[in-house]
Amino acid sequence: MTTQTPTLAGAPHKGRAARAGSRIRSSSWARELALVPAIALAMIVGAILSPQFLTANNILNNILVTSAVLGIVVVAESIILISGYFDLSLESVVGLAPMLAVWLVLPAASGGSGWGFSVWAALAVMFLLSIVVGLINGTLVAKLKLNAFIVTLAMLILMRGLTMGLSGGQTLSGLPPEFLALGSTRWFGISIQIWLFALILIAAAVFMRSHPVGRKLYAMGGNNAAAAAAGIKTTRLTIGVFVAGAIIAAFAGLMLTGRIASVTASQGDGLIFTVFAAAVIGGISLNGGKGSMIGALCGVLLLGIIQNILVLSQVPSFWIEAIYGLIILGALIFNYLAGSKQSRRVV
Repeated sequence: MTTQTPTLAGAPHKGRAARAGSRIRSSSWARELALVPAIALAMIVGAILSPQFLTANNILNNILVTSAVLGIVVVAESIILISGYFDLSLESVVGLAPMLAVWLVLPAASGGSGWGFSVWAALAVMFLLSIVVGLINGTLVAKLKLNAFIVTLAMLILMRGLTMGLSGGQTLSGLPPEFLALGSTRWFGISIQIWLFALILIAAAVFMRSHPVGRKLYAMGGNNAAAAAAGIKTTRLTIGVFVAGAIIAAFAGLMLTGRIASVTASQGDGLIFTVFAAAVIGGISLNGGKGSMIGALCGVLLLGIIQNILVLSQVPSFWIEAIYGLIILGALIFNYLAGSKQSRRVV
């Protein structure tokens, strides 16, 4: 009686699957950290061009603090982009939400409503407004199947008009201390805005990587129809991401108001272009289903460093916008080439 040694027929397949999984994880980390050399190079250039660049005051109070509000809005937009959509109206939420809160609190003599709302009641109304905006956007996109670009563009224009109407085109100042706390408070000698950005970024990163809902958002962004066929409630999730994005943007607007100790009629205008620039160069796919919060962070830091270098070099602001446009185009081309190269490697 002969004894046969069992052949592990499935072993080669399992080995190939393991190697493929390893390559995918490696390429994922490579995409997330692709901007690190660019950030290092930008810092070297900044140090050469200005002796003030590498000072602690410039890095903490200029680069990081000014990037905090942008970074939080980028987190909100990145979640929406990963889900397969985008929201242009976030910049108007940054302006209208704190404008409404301040307008409800300030007396009529200072440009407010004169209704005498308490600060906390006004903040509750502010976040209620952001929820309503998110619900409208999400419902029109998810249930009525309207184009997200047109819906959120219309909402952007609507809220921009409301902001101008409430303010009368003026800047509202003389705010209560509660509105200023997010701009003046420091923890361990570092602005609270940096801490809040870090906390929101970490929470979003953990949620998107580890929470079942976060993984469903990736699946939905990769293929909405397949996700729905697999039992994922795409309509509910779509409305949810638009609501979450609006709430986060409203909080970012409140932070900006605290930092500048006022709320302006044009607050947030044009912010969405910088938000998309940071997200795109950070590897967030405009087609959905790809990208990470680490990549978004790198995009925010790179743009913050570049802006700071240009400001220290006394470059006019209109050239800064032109440079941002070039960065977006370059990032789109780079992501396309990187995606094509990765596709050729897939067996």
